[in-house]
Amino acid sequence: MGVEEHLPGGFLLMTVEKVAGYARARSMWSAAFGLACCAMEALAIGGPRHDAARFGMEKVAATPRQADLMIVAGRVSQKMAPVLRQIYDQMAEPKWVIAMGVCASSGGMFNNYAVVQGVDHIVPVDIYLPGCPPRPEMLLDAIVKLHDKIQNMKLGANREREVTELEQARLGRLPATPGRKTPPPAEAGGSVA
Repeated sequence: MGVEEHLPGGFLLMTVEKVAGYARARSMWSAAFGLACCAMEALAIGGPRHDAARFGMEKVAATPRQADLMIVAGRVSQKMAPVLRQIYDQMAEPKWVIAMGVCASSGGMFNNYAVVQGVDHIVPVDIYLPGCPPRPEMLLDAIVKLHDKIQNMKLGANREREVTELEQARLGRLPATPGRKTPPPAEAGGSVA
């Protein structure tokens, strides 16, 4: 890990968190992992119409050692799963993953032994992007949301405390049961649009 993991909490760290978050969010290089039709939609964000360069993402890393974002676009077969994990392990820390499309998120219509039923069985996923295939605009929206998540990420001792608090909050949620009314999104930890 980096030096930011050993910094104490305090006033100066808040400024470092903001600067580091801004720099990380604005300098992401992706390792595209296109496996099916979603890959064509993912490639479209590099064109002039969608222009991923305005987010500092014009470079698609030729090697996973230069990438910090993996976009898994399409279905992952059982044979491809170890390769996906190896590429993820070679990526530099900190790293993030977007599961693009219903096949990458949950296996999609391919409910059989040959396709992994969700890439989150192989690597930790930060953003799930639904659709078959999702439009490039949806991928750009997911990238903007990931940027917001990265920019507001804590560092050092504050990061460990934040992870613990989030885990406890998620464990404390009640499952949705038939007959019980579900709370509105604001009470469930989401945001109301």
